[in-house]
Amino acid sequence: DEKAAITVEGKVHGVNVRETGKTLVVDYWDIEVLKTTEIGTARFLHDGGMDSTGRYFMVAANQSNKIAAVDLKEGKLAKLIEVGKIPHPGRGADFIHPKFGPVWATGHLGNNTISLIGTDPKGHKDYAFKKVAELKGQGGGALFIKTPRTQGYPVPQVAEKDGKR
Repeated sequence: DEKAAITVEGKVHGVNVRETGKTLVVDYWDIEVLKTTEIGTARFLHDGGMDSTGRYFMVAANQSNKIAAVDLKEGKLAKLIEVGKIPHPGRGADFIHPKFGPVWATGHLGNNTISLIGTDPKGHKDYAFKKVAELKGQGGGALFIKTPRTQGYPVPQVAEKDGKR
């Protein structure tokens, strides 16, 4: 279904019901008794991914200019975070920032900024689920962003023409 995005982490899934502004947390530890929790997030949900712990589903509401941090363990919205115009993370990138601790990053369509969101409510409480920094990216915006495990820092994927950036 083109209206749903599913992130597979263990046996709990985050499912976006895109235009409605709702995210479903589907727990299927017992396949005979599925548990579904409906969470109001923000309209026009798009894509997203997990934070480094696998607990938080970070999802872009790109026409609302927000990221919804959904706590899959508790089955509730942790926070709606304003990040700037048209966030477009793909799965997003997660890494350890020297000041802010664990962060999750998203690029934006049409501008060269990368927003960092703190994702550690226990070890870095002051920065948790806040936009903690904005980095300058490459050119006109990132289509997706990810963290190659061999590098440990985010790499935006930008649009290419004839194999050139």
